[in-house]
Amino acid sequence: MTDKFDLVVIGGGVGGLVTSSVAAQLGLKVALIERDDNLGGDCLHYGCVPSKTLIRSAEVAHLAGEAKRYGVDASSGATDLGKVMDRVAEVVAGIQKHDDPDRFRSYGVDVIFGEGRFVDAHTVAVGDRRLYGRRILIATGSRPAVPPVPGLAEADYWTNETVFQQRELPERLAVLGGGPIGLELAQSFSRLGSQVAVIEMADRILPREDPEITAELARLLADEGLDIRTGTAVTAVEGHDGGYRLTCRRGDADQHLDVHRILVAAGRQPNTDTLALENAGIEVDKSGITVDARMRTSVKHIFAVGDVCGPYPFTHVAEYQAGVVIANVVFKLPKRANYRVMPWVTYTAPELAHVGMTEEAARAAGHQVEVARFRFSDVDRALAEGSTGGLLKLVVHRKRILGATVLGPHGGELIHELVLAMQAGVKIGHLSGAVHAYPTLAQIHRRAVNTLYADKLYSPGTRRLVGWLHRLLP
Repeated sequence: MTDKFDLVVIGGGVGGLVTSSVAAQLGLKVALIERDDNLGGDCLHYGCVPSKTLIRSAEVAHLAGEAKRYGVDASSGATDLGKVMDRVAEVVAGIQKHDDPDRFRSYGVDVIFGEGRFVDAHTVAVGDRRLYGRRILIATGSRPAVPPVPGLAEADYWTNETVFQQRELPERLAVLGGGPIGLELAQSFSRLGSQVAVIEMADRILPREDPEITAELARLLADEGLDIRTGTAVTAVEGHDGGYRLTCRRGDADQHLDVHRILVAAGRQPNTDTLALENAGIEVDKSGITVDARMRTSVKHIFAVGDVCGPYPFTHVAEYQAGVVIANVVFKLPKRANYRVMPWVTYTAPELAHVGMTEEAARAAGHQVEVARFRFSDVDRALAEGSTGGLLKLVVHRKRILGATVLGPHGGELIHELVLAMQAGVKIGHLSGAVHAYPTLAQIHRRAVNTLYADKLYSPGTRRLVGWLHRLLP
């Protein structure tokens, strides 16, 4: 017997949870399939939540080590990784309550735990059960990609799915990958007391970001003690002296790196291999399931959101895409995804937040741009807090912001004023004219914009105008 639903959702992360709960509360008959033991997805259990909790503990450890700068004696800087991870688990458990299956059942969602696979374009099997979906949503997320390095498979390496279960701090740690996950975890372990080397194949960390900004971040991380090796590939891993020896190649030269543990953060791969997509005729490429702007797959009544389809592997992107699906499936509106004003944040210290186009991308697109820069070392609040590394960079075309990058304290919070400005299409003069409370970090927005007006404001022509006004008017 086959149970019939208006919507079958495969995957209980944020994309699946948002879509299923809204659809059910608006009257659709909805089934939600999750293969793990709990709802919440990678973000809650292995990603955003545990990593940010770990980052906070690492920040406290770092502040303790820097306490004398602030006139405070915090002599005991000992780190107990087990207790750090206990706190991580407590925070995850606290948030897990919001994703309790019974909560979604109370909305009318039929929550089913098990592995879902396509039987045909309308039918999904979960064990012996068959579910017919008039519409189907795939929101199965992604998992760590493990590079095919000889010897790595035999090593007891960590990924983001296992690192938060660890209890002992390694003396030396190698992180394979200089992307957001790798850098956040690398800095955290460094601040907690490990010697950390980051190995990145590309010629710079965070290749998606503005190269001017990533160069600044790399310098700041190196100043903290991270060993960052770009343009470097790991070609072999072997057991050595109770740990591991990595053979690293840069150019034509090989060198060895001896560590106690290895953390793999070399990208993500979509979770599609167990879905039997071929039974439904769903097309995929190297990035995952192919979708159009309405989040429809090649089979138009089947949708996909989140990491399984891209283009950006962030929880807030999956939530945004879920809204697009809700518009199309529930309200029958042909809404399309638009990523022009989509922010993201790498939670290093300082944080790197970005929205829109980089300077390089804007110029490549043919825009005549102005670039405003302002450093946190010239912001009074940053000076007071002792967090002066980094800058704000604005890319402006015809007095409107095309893109912005904040590298600095609380950059992930500061970016949203610029997101709103871009979304509303306001001219930069509105940022300059808005009063920002003193002393706040947000003053950097106004200061950066004002640099674009400085040359005109203090030009000879303006001085002549002021002189004329004072002669003419009493």
